[in-house]
Amino acid sequence: MPEKFSNSDLNTIPVSITNKYPFKIHIRAIDEIPVQFQKRDFSKEVEVEGHSVARFEYELRPVERGNYIFGKLNLYVNTRWNLAVRRYTFKKDQQVKVYPSFIQMKKYAFLAIDNKLSQHGLKKIRRIGHTMEFEQIKEYVTGDDVRTINWKATAKAANLMVNQYQDEKSQPIYSLIDASRVMKMPFNKLTLLDYAINSTLAFSNVALKKGDKTGLLTFSNGIQNHLAASSKKTHINTILEVLYNINTRFLDSDYGRLYAEVKRKITHRSLLLLYTNFEHISALKRQLPYLKALSKKHVLVVIFFENTEIKNLIDKPAENTPEIYHKTIAQKMDYDKKLMVKELEKNGIQTVLTSPEDLTVNTINKYLEIKARGIL
Repeated sequence: MPEKFSNSDLNTIPVSITNKYPFKIHIRAIDEIPVQFQKRDFSKEVEVEGHSVARFEYELRPVERGNYIFGKLNLYVNTRWNLAVRRYTFKKDQQVKVYPSFIQMKKYAFLAIDNKLSQHGLKKIRRIGHTMEFEQIKEYVTGDDVRTINWKATAKAANLMVNQYQDEKSQPIYSLIDASRVMKMPFNKLTLLDYAINSTLAFSNVALKKGDKTGLLTFSNGIQNHLAASSKKTHINTILEVLYNINTRFLDSDYGRLYAEVKRKITHRSLLLLYTNFEHISALKRQLPYLKALSKKHVLVVIFFENTEIKNLIDKPAENTPEIYHKTIAQKMDYDKKLMVKELEKNGIQTVLTSPEDLTVNTINKYLEIKARGIL
């Protein structure tokens, strides 16, 4: 078994069977899969020649973090005459931990290193102005911005010299994750909280590779976890362990405590990515004073979710009066989401309204946009 599974991804379980008999055997393998999968019909049949090895594998997609316990691997063995069947059992009560999606994290990290983010649906953002750090002076080559010419260095070298800049680094970035009841809503069997956790892990890894500091704060009716921002390469492992232990609390969010914690602990101007969800504009207006207060000192990005089930209902043609009512209500709820975006932008707060499946891509896009525009 692998040491850990990646949440919401297909994880491969390889099985290797060695036949020590001198003759060919037929095997029916039944694995006792963890109860979280609610799968009771797993069976695999394989034939193994004498003194040889057979291998097969199968895949599982977990949708919850935590400990998963595999029962016995049962092998029912018989020969071609089918006179008797003998059962062998192996690997009883093996435990595997399901962590936030490190497969997704590695995928985006690879794209970031190879500068292929735009090929995976991530936008290239045109840099505005000179909000970058000075790196070095180099000789002018065709295509360099003439506005960066260093005239003093040009006079000394008797050759055109330009200033070269690089992205500003070591900027603090915090992911604020709402772990209240509003994040328990499931889409494609995965809760909004787990979508946010997977996105936080992938985004934090990209930001660390870009040289920024990343931190983490989770809250519901109180503050659950606060991890200070750091740019250490090993910091991603600490983030992974903290994210693994986050649980949804079926209570309302206390944005007052969130504001007090940020004001007391995050003293430098930072980029705050707030993962939450609002289903009605009145819920947003109750928390708006705290969001406005956070945005005065920091760059606040409120990330909340489209209801994809409502989108499907809107796209479906209405064929009778009840369906017309349902569709009208769905359109009103969808319109409310757009009003929330306008309300936040009116108050100078950055927003990301996204479907759960596109959360990671849209979050990284917003990060690249903010870096390119020099807002932070």
